Amino acid sequence: MFALVPRLFEVSARRYLEGIHRTHGAPAFAAATASPGLSAELDQHAAAVRDILDLGVTTAGRVSPAVLLAGYMRGLLEDRTTPLTGPADWACAEWLHLRLAGTCLQAGLQDR
Repeated sequence: MFALVPRLFEVSARRYLEGIHRTHGAPAFAAATASPGLSAELDQHAAAVRDILDLGVTTAGRVSPAVLLAGYMRGLLEDRTTPLTGPADWACAEWLHLRLAGTCLQAGLQDR
């Protein structure tokens, strides 16, 4: 039974990541195809998230990356934001939107 708990966390985290990907990741990646500057910003945010998880989470090796990333995103979203609707919005996106999209990039969701 106890082995089931980590798997449930994993499934829940993946669902959460997919939802954020629909609202932030996919639109940002689509907008980034026309904007090299936005693409570079997303890469920088993804790298920052990777460093935060690699260097700042002492138990990172014992928890799945999806669970860590979903937890990080939930923490960011405690301060709710309005979703961006189109490529023009992403050209002037705020830090939080870019960080969420960068986290999707770090989670490997850009190919969906």
